[in-house]
Amino acid sequence: MKNTSTWWIKIPLIFFLIFGLTEFFVDSGDIPAFIKYPMVQVFLVFILFLLIAIAVITSAIEKVMFQTLSEEGQERYLAAKNKTIEWKWAQRTYQKMLGSKPMEKEEEIILDHNYDGIRELDNNLPPWWVYLFYASIVFAVIYMVRFHVFNDYTQDQEYEQEVAAAKLEIEEYKKTAKGLVDANTVELLTDASDLKAGQAIFESNCVACHMADGGGGIGPNLTDQNWILGGGIKNVFHTISEGGRDGKGMIAWKQNLKPAEIAQVASYVLSFQGTTAANPKAAEGDLWIDPNAPAPATPAEETSTEQEIDSTSVTMN
Repeated sequence: MKNTSTWWIKIPLIFFLIFGLTEFFVDSGDIPAFIKYPMVQVFLVFILFLLIAIAVITSAIEKVMFQTLSEEGQERYLAAKNKTIEWKWAQRTYQKMLGSKPMEKEEEIILDHNYDGIRELDNNLPPWWVYLFYASIVFAVIYMVRFHVFNDYTQDQEYEQEVAAAKLEIEEYKKTAKGLVDANTVELLTDASDLKAGQAIFESNCVACHMADGGGGIGPNLTDQNWILGGGIKNVFHTISEGGRDGKGMIAWKQNLKPAEIAQVASYVLSFQGTTAANPKAAEGDLWIDPNAPAPATPAEETSTEQEIDSTSVTMN
C-alpha cells in the first residue's frame, strides 16, 4: 500500500511557516490586519489541530479498511489508487507531429554505420517542422515581391505616416490640454471663465503687492505700458512662473500654481492695460511694444491714403 500516513505531517509545517510570516505579510498589506488579534490566532491554531486530527483519523481508517480487504481487493485498490490518466489521443497526435518510428519498429530505419556501439536512426524530419519551413519560404517570396520589387508601403513610409499622425494627435491634444502650456506656447485667454479664475488667483496672491485694481504698491503698476521684464502674454507668463530679477522682488509661482493657472492669472493681469487705477504708482521699466503688432502708419502714408480717397471721391462724382 502506498504510504499516506506521512502527508499530514506537512500540514503543521506549512501552517507554522505561514503563521510565522504573518507579521511580514500584514506589514506589506497582503493579509488583513485582523489576523494579529490574539483570539483570531487562537482560532487558527484550533483549526490547525482539528485538521491534523482529521488527517490522522482518516489515515487510520484507511489502514484498517485496507487490511480487511482480500489480496485481490488490495491489488485492485492499489491499482485504482496509483492509476494515472493516460491521454492516448494526445500521445498519438504527438507521435504524428514528430513523424518518428516507434521503438518496436526502429530496426527498419537503423543505419549501418555506428560509433562505439552507438547506432543512428534514419528518422524523417518532423512534419510540423517541414510545414513551417515551406510556409516560411512562401512568406519570404511574397514579402520580397511586395516590399522589394513593387515597393509597396515600405517600413520607412509606414514610420513616417505613423509619426505624422502622432504629431497631429499631439497638436489636437495640446489645444484642449491647458495643463501642458508653457511660456513658448501660451496664448492670451479671453474666455470669461478663464479671466474669472485668474481674478480669483490674483486677489488671493497678488493684491498685497499690486493692489486690487493693479495700480501697484510694493510691486509695479500693471495698468501702464511700461514693463520691467517685458509685456505680452509670454513675458508675463514667464515672469509669474520664474519670479523677479535674480531672485529679487516677486517669488517664482511655478511651485504653487499650475501652468493653466499661471496662464489664467497672466491673462487677467493684461486686462489691466488701459485702465485707470485709484492711486497708480509711477511707471517702472521700459515702454513695451508688441513686436507682432502691426506697425502704425507714417504721416506720408496717411497723406497718400487721404489723397487716394479724395481722388476716388472726385472720380465717383
